[in-house]
Amino acid sequence: MNSLSPFRLAFLLVLSCALCSPGHAASTPARKKAASRTAVLTGPAYARRADVMAQVADMARRRDLDPRWVRKIVGQARYIPSVVRLITPPARGVAKNWRAYRERFIEPARIQAGVRFWQTHADALERAEKVYGVPAEIIVGIIGVETFYGQQTGTYRVLDALATLAFDFPQAHPRAQERSAYFKSELEQFLLLNRRAGTDPLAEKGSYAGAMGLAQFMPSSWLRYAVDFDGDGKIDLIHNPVDVIGSVANYFKAFNWHSGMATTYPVHFDAATLDLDALLAPDILPSFSVESFQAKGVLLEAEALQHTGPLALIELQNGDVALDGNAPIYVAGTENFYAITRYNWSSYYAMAVIELGRAVASARAP
Repeated sequence: MNSLSPFRLAFLLVLSCALCSPGHAASTPARKKAASRTAVLTGPAYARRADVMAQVADMARRRDLDPRWVRKIVGQARYIPSVVRLITPPARGVAKNWRAYRERFIEPARIQAGVRFWQTHADALERAEKVYGVPAEIIVGIIGVETFYGQQTGTYRVLDALATLAFDFPQAHPRAQERSAYFKSELEQFLLLNRRAGTDPLAEKGSYAGAMGLAQFMPSSWLRYAVDFDGDGKIDLIHNPVDVIGSVANYFKAFNWHSGMATTYPVHFDAATLDLDALLAPDILPSFSVESFQAKGVLLEAEALQHTGPLALIELQNGDVALDGNAPIYVAGTENFYAITRYNWSSYYAMAVIELGRAVASARAP
């Protein structure tokens, strides 16, 4: 689901267009930062809502949980108006801008924090790469983009955030019913997670979308992909960076990370044969062979010509294209680029992860 430097809110809300994936929060970096600067004002407790309590009884039955315990916990959850505001899609009309988005992540303070994180946990990062095939710089990039290496993990009570989105998801949203069902499931998973771990669901803090810890896993991701990477007999993604490192790597392996494969390749265009509409139609899903890419007017460099898997043309807009210097940037995205977008459904997010990881790797090099 992230830490940032100051920014223009209107622009950021447009960039924060990704919705929650089945495995991870859509708490975009922009909105997380905005949320962390605002006191969390709450409404009435959900115990007062008969409709919610009826759903809670069904929830307990389906998940084989003590109905009295579930009623007691969920009844103490409170509606949070700012969560509804933050989850509501932004108004259209503000152009996306990769350069401005990039500047919030690829900046000295975050890079230096990444260097310190890598140096401190070099052994765990090396082991994760050996076990799961995911490069250290990708893991470092994820944790840096998500939470500034644990400096900003969210101030919302997770129970409140999930209950608000489960029972009061904004109906104006184009996918309101689907998203409400998703967050009800995440609330159930959150209760299961706390019951199994013996932790207090009233104490957990996270993002406005209910993501938790250094890597901002949603409850379902925690249950499916989190691992005890240091072998101490418990999984802790909030206080234990070693477990976080292993869990991020395991997440990517589960989403078909290919060891040794590049994430992107440079591209150039042959204006005479370029079919940009066809190339962009599949969006970020790798759909073209090297041969079909070239047939549609893409010129690839030597390394990319050896690539054997499918590719996608990734477009990163830079504001109003009518202005000088605002032309989009294009790269060829591989299946590994697509894997990063399973963490957050945004090509801008994926590029920020890739470039932050590269910057940290370069900064720590002798």
